[in-house]
Amino acid sequence: MLAAWPAPNPGQAAVREAFLGFLAARPDATRRQCAPGHITASAVVLSADRRQVLLTLHPRIGRWVQLGGHCERTDRTLAGAALREATEESGIDGLLIDPVPVHLDVHPLTCSLGLPTRHFDVRFRIIAPAGARPVISHESDDLRFWPVDDLPPGFDRADRELIAAALGSS
Repeated sequence: MLAAWPAPNPGQAAVREAFLGFLAARPDATRRQCAPGHITASAVVLSADRRQVLLTLHPRIGRWVQLGGHCERTDRTLAGAALREATEESGIDGLLIDPVPVHLDVHPLTCSLGLPTRHFDVRFRIIAPAGARPVISHESDDLRFWPVDDLPPGFDRADRELIAAALGSS
């Protein structure tokens, strides 16, 4: 899927090549236990009118971020993993996913195993049904829709580029 992904710009094309190299080198790349890094799946959940984006205040990093997480053995596709994570973390039924990624990112972090690693994050656009009301789960300190033109404090340029990529992929 990623080899054929039409990267929207040269920077994203370079990130795609890093993903492909990592996948070729690591048969366990989708497993959380892969200490050098692992593939994750994120969801940019937009309101039905695409004027708001659903963000979670992540308890571990203390920042507002998109929904998403690790792949599970039962996930058949990355889009399926992103949809599962978005449904679990938002409590919203009836989410609709575009199976073509909108953005790729690699970021360092210390994972739940307590080791430094990297997330090779594949990000998808998901549309919530009209009137959707999120329900905070144990995976979030807060969860709410934010206007796409009035994002929370601390949102950096990369975060804004992700939201713009999801909005541009309509």
